[in-house]
Formats: sequence, structure tokens, C-alpha cells
Amino acid sequence: MGGRAKKILCIGEALIDMICTDKGKSLADGQHFLKKPGGAPTNVAAAIAALGGTVELVAKVGADPFGRQLIGVMEAFGVSTRSIVVDETTFTTFAFVSLMEDGERDFVFNRGADGELTVQEVEAVDLSAVGIVHFGSATGFLPGPLQAAYYGLLQKALRQDILISFDPNYRQLLFRDNIRSFVDHSWNFLDCCHFFKVSDEEALLITGCATLKDAATVLQEKTRAVFAITLGKEGTLVRVGDHTEVVASIPVKSIDTTGAGDAFVGAMLYQMSSGQPAARDLVAWRRIVGNANKAGARTCEYMGAMEAFRHLSSQIFE
Repeated sequence: MGGRAKKILCIGEALIDMICTDKGKSLADGQHFLKKPGGAPTNVAAAIAALGGTVELVAKVGADPFGRQLIGVMEAFGVSTRSIVVDETTFTTFAFVSLMEDGERDFVFNRGADGELTVQEVEAVDLSAVGIVHFGSATGFLPGPLQAAYYGLLQKALRQDILISFDPNYRQLLFRDNIRSFVDHSWNFLDCCHFFKVSDEEALLITGCATLKDAATVLQEKTRAVFAITLGKEGTLVRVGDHTEVVASIPVKSIDTTGAGDAFVGAMLYQMSSGQPAARDLVAWRRIVGNANKAGARTCEYMGAMEAFRHLSSQIFE
């Protein structure tokens, strides 16, 4: 994996999570909220930068204190923000969430600027130094300009022979009324990406299979990509070429799993940006996935994704 690392470009939502800290209270009854910068592609970009990678975020925020916060947080990590568009007319996107007594989430998604990123704005992004484009799709598959911008950037990256990474980032609270649309959009990206990560839940949802073994077989038959199915503390099932195996994780005392999957993806892309090993080089792929497992596990030792990423370092890698 020698050679100069190429820049990674992440596209998708940059938003503010408002987490109700009043246990068991609905959003209507809750009085105390914790404000956290978030959005899966934003998390991935921060993780890449924390590990020492060169990364740029393509997103849209509002011309308000929260948009300024998101830009400031990214710049503090070392993420290039030149492709973050500031919308003078639309407020930054918010997600309000509270965990109820019965384990269900009370959730309100106040969508704003993140969904307004346009095809034209994406077309203006310079890909000349970019080696990997990562699509993290939590809100990208919702109706609106961002969906078209995703497909526009996908086609642009394909034309320029850039490695494409994809994480479907399924959020049941966003797609509960339109799961079929989410699955269809996901397959459009799975068909042409070079690397993707799915959770065990997403693997079953997207393939329609009842068992993880069957889901992995379907993904292996229908895609050409290197892929990873994350299995929580059990590790990660990885497919490289015709070979699949489970790479173990490391034991940690978990405090908060938020951002663990994004840290895993960030660590994979950070390592792949220096050159993707050949499919037959299973030793190299085991090392890459093992390192990514470590990054995801270490993230669980801290409260909140961005706080965890501040403690990330490539020194944990083998």
C-alpha cells in the first residue's frame, strides 16, 4: 500500500442532532437536549482526517450558527470545507430524538439545507486530485435536490474512473413508509461501487434474505465490490474476490456505539487511499479490516462520535 495517498471526497448530510437527555421522556415533555454535530458522511470525513487522511466534505448547511458550527468542527479536524455550500435561505438540518421507556425512539426530522445541495453545485467540485468518492446515504435517498446531486456525482466519478465507496446508512425512522425506494436506490449504488459497508440489519433488508449467510451469498453473487458486513462485537464479514471470512474485532468497554460504523468506514478508506491491495492479497485485506475494526471499537469507548474521533489515531493500526 505504498505511494502517495489520494484525497477522499465524502458527500451527504451535515446536520445537528438534538438528543433529549431526559430518560424516557417524549420530545414534547423533554426539557434538556444535547446538541451534537452529525450526519454519517460528516462523521466519516472527521474520522478520516483524525487518522491523518486527506479528505473533503461536500454538503450544504444554513447561514446560521449551526451551519457555522458544523464548518468549524470539520475545519478543527482538518477536513477541507471548500465544498460545503452555505445556503442563505434555508436553515441547517436538525434531527431531534428521544429514547422512550419502551425502547422506541421519538423522532422528528426537521430537514433543511442538507437536502438542497444541487447537481450544479456538485458538478463544480474539482475531482482532479480525488482517489475515492464516498456516498453515505442516510438522507441522500430522500426526495429532493440532494438525491439528484448524489446520482450526478456518481456518474461524474464513474466517468473519471474514481474508486466509489458506499454506505447505505439505513434509518428506519426516515424510510419506514418507503422502504422499497430505499432498497432500489441502494442497489443502484451497489451495482457500480468498488467498496461498500453494510450492517447485518442492512444486509438482510437490502437482499430480502432471512439469514445473514444467504444475504452475504446474494451480495457476493450480485456485486463485484469488496464489501464488509459489520457484526458488532463479533467483528466483520469481509468479501474480497471469491473469498469471504469474518475478521474478529477487539474487546472494549462500550459506552456509546454512535459513530462506530462511520469510524470503521473512515479507517477502511484512509487505508485504501494509499492504494487498494489486489484481491488475492488476503493478508493485506485482513490487516485493513482488522485495523478498521479497531477504529470502530475504540469509538465505542467515548460518548458521542466527534468526541471519540478526537482520540482516533493511525497509531492503533498494525
